[in-house]
Amino acid sequence: MFAVSLGDDGAELCPLEVWQAEELLAHMDRARELVDAWIPLAASVTDLDSARALLQRYAEKQAADTGRLYGIRLDGVLVGSVLFRIFDAESGNCEIGVWLEPAAQGRGLITRAAERLIDWAVQMRGMHRVEWVASAANTRSIAVAKRLGMTRDGVMRQHYLHRGVRHDTEIWSVLAPEWRARSGR
Repeated sequence: MFAVSLGDDGAELCPLEVWQAEELLAHMDRARELVDAWIPLAASVTDLDSARALLQRYAEKQAADTGRLYGIRLDGVLVGSVLFRIFDAESGNCEIGVWLEPAAQGRGLITRAAERLIDWAVQMRGMHRVEWVASAANTRSIAVAKRLGMTRDGVMRQHYLHRGVRHDTEIWSVLAPEWRARSGR
């Protein structure tokens, strides 16, 4: 298996595969309370079978070139993930999603991992638009979108129901010419 360094602090970005379901479940158990506040993923990965199912779904998405899932490791321990929830090469549009367990926060891991994914999507795959979708109340996620140089496209009011509460959804994006100008490529 390969890993891409995210800096000199022992952080790496690597693919997650079905055989790593136990590790993903252990990570989700550590991240559950933080992640569950914003997205239903934590509630859907609660046992080994559901962890395998998520990893299998993303293996199938990767095989179909419609999505990808990567782990963020810190000193070899899975502490977060970044993914292309949507990857539409034909239209040139994709959406990045992220999560991190509490012990790994405050190190810039999500920003660095998202930069790698955006760079790959734009530079290698020719994607034109990369989206970031977050609850309007998730200030940490929105702060990452800002650090990535994204523009707030708008708000979908009371867009999704999670844990009995309707959430406004903010849509942020960066276009390929903006990303290239930002990264000097």
